[in-house]
Amino acid sequence: METRPNSIEDWPSRAWNLLSKLRDQSPLVQCITNFVSMDLMANTLLSAGASPAMIHSIEEIPDFTPHARSLCINVGTLSSDWLPAMKAAVVLANKFRKPWVLDPVAAGASGFRLNACLELVGMKPTVIRGNGSEIIALFKASLGASKGVDSSHESTDAMEAAKSLAQASGAIVAVSGAVDIITDGNRVVGAHNGVPMMQKITATGCAVTALIAAFVAVDPLHALEATASAFSIFGIAGELGMNMAKGPASLRMHLIDSLYSLDQVALLSHTKITSL
Repeated sequence: METRPNSIEDWPSRAWNLLSKLRDQSPLVQCITNFVSMDLMANTLLSAGASPAMIHSIEEIPDFTPHARSLCINVGTLSSDWLPAMKAAVVLANKFRKPWVLDPVAAGASGFRLNACLELVGMKPTVIRGNGSEIIALFKASLGASKGVDSSHESTDAMEAAKSLAQASGAIVAVSGAVDIITDGNRVVGAHNGVPMMQKITATGCAVTALIAAFVAVDPLHALEATASAFSIFGIAGELGMNMAKGPASLRMHLIDSLYSLDQVALLSHTKITSL
């Protein structure tokens, strides 16, 4: 029986093994996502070793989605035209037992958006990844004070909401923040990598959700570990990129380069995942 990593020493090896498997397999990840994030999400997936596909037309879903290894649903620029395609892709992902990840961007900003996100949560995502405000909105199923896509809450503020949402939905729930929190409703782990300037680059949250989709594609039976590893690795790329960056624009470039060139020595020495 495979043991789960509980100590600090186990997590770096787990993360490296998953990244190596990702690079070897280059899983096809379908992303139905927003216009703002498409570029960074695709480049993040490519630099990590996955194969991205930004396919969102409902006419293409029946032919394409069954061939993807995983699905990423992001509601950032949600519209009534796109929602049926998202649902159709999720139905097929579930039918063919493909993992899928939900990014409930600004879930509490409007009634239409909240209802759409709650309906998608009811369709059994493998992972739900959001910021503190988004996870709290889903847990309470209510609108809240919103800063658009930015969070009004720290990840730690949403820990109990995340645990309850995980128990109710059956999904791994991940909350981005200074410490990224990942829970299955019982276990809670924290990924402590990353730099504050990553928040000044649009779509970094969307990009890490796509990376999570790639990681659960190669290890769908251990979605919590895959999610925590994706968070840590994306954060490490940000840390390494920050050493060369002069601001958000150059950090974006160096983050992608650092993710592409991340080696075993750097990953093993930088991974910071702990039980909470």
